[in-house]
Amino acid sequence: MKTVTIEGQLRTEFGKKAARQIRSQEQVPAVIYGGAEEVNFTASSKSFKPLVYTAEFQLADIKVGDKTYKCILKDLQFDKVTDALIHVDLLELVDNKKVIANLPLKYVGTSIGVKDGGKLVLKMKSVKVKTYPKHLKENLEVDITNLNINENLRVEDIKADNIEIMNSPRIPIASVVMTRQLKQEEAAASKDEKKK
Repeated sequence: MKTVTIEGQLRTEFGKKAARQIRSQEQVPAVIYGGAEEVNFTASSKSFKPLVYTAEFQLADIKVGDKTYKCILKDLQFDKVTDALIHVDLLELVDNKKVIANLPLKYVGTSIGVKDGGKLVLKMKSVKVKTYPKHLKENLEVDITNLNINENLRVEDIKADNIEIMNSPRIPIASVVMTRQLKQEEAAASKDEKKK
């Protein structure tokens, strides 16, 4: 799995004034929680870019002082006016402690319904999961090969070993719908049948 390495410095001063000072130096205040201790640190806004501006699920190695923390991104805050990143929350991965994360769905295969002229509609891009850090993966593959026209794949159809999916099992994640052209062809075909 992809891992982004970010080097940070421990924060010693807190409060709004200190946070403004940090941001004025193109640094972003951040916190790591979930492990033995909460770690407050700052890192350059540039160093967070590969972690923040992507749809991929990645791990982060955060180096603060002489320690490295293996983390996942938990929450972000952006400035309402400038849209600049102003705070990052990271969750430390602890081997024997389950974590909750959003994993992207990767749709594989070509559906039968699409081959027959239908249109694939993806309704979900990611699902919320609960698992141990060792079972986290970049994405969950969903095979759409057997999906016919007017059929749905649901959350319950996602195959994931050692991973608990927290979304409702009946929510559709992908479907193949009939295109307008196909509807017109079917309507024309049934008219021709009636004429015979």
